[in-house]
Amino acid sequence: MTLGGMLKKIFGKPYASVGPEQAAALVAGGGLLLDVREPAEWRAGHAPRARHIPLGQLAERIGELPADRPVVTVCRSGARSRQAAALLARERDQVHNLAGGMRAWVDAGLALQAKGGRPGRLI
Repeated sequence: MTLGGMLKKIFGKPYASVGPEQAAALVAGGGLLLDVREPAEWRAGHAPRARHIPLGQLAERIGELPADRPVVTVCRSGARSRQAAALLARERDQVHNLAGGMRAWVDAGLALQAKGGRPGRLI
C-alpha cells in the first residue's frame, strides 16, 4: 500500500463540497440526500426525497445507506454534515457535503416540505 493509500485508510477518503444546485442535480441523477439534523429540525422542513438519519445515529445505521450511489450529506449550516461526510468517506466513494447546509438550499430557492407534503420551514 502506498503512503497516500495508508493515509486515506487512516483519515478517510476526501469528500467533495457541493453547492445546492449541484446537490439537487446529484439527487435528480439517482443520488441520496442524507439529512443528519435532529428530528425536530427534520419535521419542520426538509428537502423532498431526502433521507433522515440524525448524526448521532449515523455510525450504527451506516449500513442502511446505498454504497453504489452518490450520497450528499446536509444539516442546517454544513457543520454536522461535514462530520457525516467524513465518516461516510472512510467506507464509501461518491460522498459529498452540501456547503452551507439547508440554509444554502433554501437561499437557492429549492423546496422544503413538512409532513404530508406541506410546505416546510427551516428552524
